[in-house]
Amino acid sequence: MQAILKLDVSGQPRGWLTLNEAITAYARGGVLYGIGESLAPVFGGIQRLTGIRSEIVLQPIIALEGRVLNHFTPPLCNRTLFRRDDHRCLYCGSQFRRSDLTRDHVIPISRGGTNKWENVVAACKRCNWLKDCQTPEEASMPLLAVPFKPNTYEWHYLAKERVLADQMAYLSQQFKAKRDWAS
Repeated sequence: MQAILKLDVSGQPRGWLTLNEAITAYARGGVLYGIGESLAPVFGGIQRLTGIRSEIVLQPIIALEGRVLNHFTPPLCNRTLFRRDDHRCLYCGSQFRRSDLTRDHVIPISRGGTNKWENVVAACKRCNWLKDCQTPEEASMPLLAVPFKPNTYEWHYLAKERVLADQMAYLSQQFKAKRDWAS
């Protein structure tokens, strides 16, 4: 199903809307502006007196009324973590299906590590088992990339399976660096 990128008044991404949520926002007059190539119109009912059928033309990115939030902490979940790491085990370098990956804590929780973006990586089950409760150095399993916390724009890309070209162009302008998963 098509998703619409929701922005706040300042242009910061604030989530994804379903088609129905976006139509409701347009119908209620809550859309301040839209960005991108218009999508196919959505038709409604026929007005009894005039016989004219209603239609709403959506854009793939819309800014809604409301307050501007100064801080966004990207929630950490395996789906976005595995996309950040390109479904690749950051110990052996092989790519895997999502079901064959696990979340590994670089500094294990049992050793004071935290469950934060900067301390977790995608790992295949074998490598996670081999590393066990050790640091990568202790296990002689160096990381292939440094784990990082995605910014708001990167996280919104990672959180969605299908991103339209206009949405990708908008989000990728603010990526921290060139990302292999964003090409």
